[in-house]
Amino acid sequence: MLRFHRPFIALLAAATGLVFLTTGTTAQTTESNAGVDSTESLLLPVQVLSEFEVIGSKKRVFSLSGSGFYLERSQIGDLQYSDINRVLRQVPGVYIREEDGYGNFPNLSLRGVDATRSGKITVMEDGVVTAPATYSAPSAYYTPTTGRMSGIEVLKGSSQIRWGPHTTGGAINYLSTPIPAEDGGRLRAAYGSNEEILLHATYGGRRDTALGTVGFLAEVFHNQTDGFKSIDPAGRYSGSNRTGFSRSDYMFKVSFEPESERYQYFEFKIGSTEFDADETYLGLTTRDLREIPGRRYAASREDNITTQQTRLYLRHAIDLTPSLRLITTGYYSKFHRNWFKLHDIRDIDTDGDGLPEGMEPGGAAVPSSLSAALAGSARSAALEVLKGQRAGNLRIRANNRNYHLGGIETALDASFNTGSLNHELGLGLRYHNDSIRRFQWHELYHQDASGNFLSAKRSANGSDGNRRQETKAMALYAHDELTSGAFKFTPGLRYERLDYSYTDFSTDGENVPTGSGSSELEVWAAGVGVNYQPSKYWSFFGGFHRGFSVPGPRAHARGGIVEETSDALEAGARFNTGEGFFGELIYFHTNFDDLIVVDNIGGAGSGSTENVGEVRSQGIEFLLGLDVLGSPSPNFRIPVTVALTYTDAVLEGDAQSGDPESIFSGGKDGNRVPYIPEFQVNFTAGLEMGAFRTYLSASYADETYSSATNVSAEINPVTKSGDARFGKTDSYFIVDVSAYLEVGNNWELFGTVRNLFDERYLSSRHPHGPRTGAPRLATVGVALRF
Repeated sequence: MLRFHRPFIALLAAATGLVFLTTGTTAQTTESNAGVDSTESLLLPVQVLSEFEVIGSKKRVFSLSGSGFYLERSQIGDLQYSDINRVLRQVPGVYIREEDGYGNFPNLSLRGVDATRSGKITVMEDGVVTAPATYSAPSAYYTPTTGRMSGIEVLKGSSQIRWGPHTTGGAINYLSTPIPAEDGGRLRAAYGSNEEILLHATYGGRRDTALGTVGFLAEVFHNQTDGFKSIDPAGRYSGSNRTGFSRSDYMFKVSFEPESERYQYFEFKIGSTEFDADETYLGLTTRDLREIPGRRYAASREDNITTQQTRLYLRHAIDLTPSLRLITTGYYSKFHRNWFKLHDIRDIDTDGDGLPEGMEPGGAAVPSSLSAALAGSARSAALEVLKGQRAGNLRIRANNRNYHLGGIETALDASFNTGSLNHELGLGLRYHNDSIRRFQWHELYHQDASGNFLSAKRSANGSDGNRRQETKAMALYAHDELTSGAFKFTPGLRYERLDYSYTDFSTDGENVPTGSGSSELEVWAAGVGVNYQPSKYWSFFGGFHRGFSVPGPRAHARGGIVEETSDALEAGARFNTGEGFFGELIYFHTNFDDLIVVDNIGGAGSGSTENVGEVRSQGIEFLLGLDVLGSPSPNFRIPVTVALTYTDAVLEGDAQSGDPESIFSGGKDGNRVPYIPEFQVNFTAGLEMGAFRTYLSASYADETYSSATNVSAEINPVTKSGDARFGKTDSYFIVDVSAYLEVGNNWELFGTVRNLFDERYLSSRHPHGPRTGAPRLATVGVALRF
């Protein structure tokens, strides 16, 4: 049954009205875009300032003094990707751990850092930090909506200086849709497998006034699906195939370039995202995943997450002189989420009399964790509770949390010469404040022997986590790009001072403070990069950088957790003929010290933050791209790209973890880092012939261990008990394809198939047990430029 959420209905009405209101501008827009390359045939020319970007363009990658990757709009849109995992498979040195099959909960790693919730990466949108509480709780449940982005930048080796506060891995910057240079808009609509609906509409332009030039952009994005899994029936519950999500994203930008003596640019952006998913932490047994990978057990039927985010910034750039620019940005974001999800089994009816043991006279409760149940705890009676085939008591926790962040940052960029040296000097200052408030509770469900939920008892608000954490941070950086002839030398330094505080509150719903603390932390990063360009075709580079990733307030002030640090060395070479033939080869070597593992359970949120020891990550990143026809033509092209990564990420010494449930606990010297494949490769190709074009993306990744113990059996070697989070993931080979046909000057029909060969594989063992990647999913749609 097709479901239309209220945000989608409003979105559809707005987009339809937008089309009718702007049809009068179609002819003018078409004429002004004559000659645009066929791969961008339905896109509008835009103007983007460098202040929004980390790298700036695909062309600028060639001159970087470190490794970076610039994903253009076509590399996202050619395959109609809205899943960040699928997008980043094109980038060497990026590792992903899938969770839901749609990329709504990305676990990303750069250069071998811990992937959990992407907490070791500085995630930005338009150059502004976007994790809901970047310092206090970076491992959150928000990621910018990939499907509305115009580009994505990934910076690794030299990211430690300008972009923080998590720099041991690198930085990812999402580039939102820019204001178009002329009036116009786009509308994209698609329908697909499992009742998937996608709608993306933008409209904007610029106006010259007596006071200056005003620009604007309105954008709406909506994606919903019933999901590819089905929940088992149990008792009076008939089961459900509603295991998908709904995401609605709204954004508005306005810019102003005044008629002033010195060039100035103002931009204000406000956006909001609403997300609702019937998603769970609970996986399957390995056997059930092999037989019916899209299955979900009946005990997870109440699981649901809702999130709401509002974000805004005001940015001002002014050219103080022709070679001196000052950029100032004020930003703010608030985020709320509540994931109501199955947490554990509190009691089991082990004797089969229909009553959990703890409810019998004189009886003692028989509890089980979810991952232990999947591994056969209580002689498989716990698994029968999850399947709705045995009586038991289930605890469902409401992980209810509020996040805030805000700050102001200013950067001064100057160009000048000293003798034969040209300087590109950058100085930056940021004042930042963010916080997280946990206010959680649980509901205890009693299940009968048929799987019916007979009753639920709710605990007091705050009983499962009632505390507040806050960070006030000041960050400073300085870097100078010195150029002399073919040589470029880029030293830099970053310093941050953090003031932490936390307050614990009573768990009885009264919000009475029961404890508090504060602390201070100072961290620094420094490095230097070198680039040598002996010709316009070749570039050689290398560098050494120190990075850091900071702990949260409570972990530092109460737990004594120190910052994670890294020492990163890289060296490489690039070539680019300018005619569609380019390549890159990089060697990297990074030593991580005092590795921070947040919520050691592997993302389940019930572990403790720890410093677990040292890791060494080294490897090779290789990129090669060419047009098979030799010389790119706007009417006939066959672009091909290969990206390959080899990684050796291992523990240096035994893991220093005291948490028996940690994915690092029991790790021995030389063991591989969890979820970092040794070998992965991506192959993309396109065929563009006038009005028709088609694209293919094929990705392979090795199997990985899901814990640093590197065991294949589902047994925790520390506790010696069964645990489905331990073991391996599968290697996989996934092929995505798309095809487009232009119909007239402004219309385009398209179709996509993700996972063309329906590869089914065990993608992760976390949060709680084996999970599968998405099956074959197809969409058909239409795009319009107006």
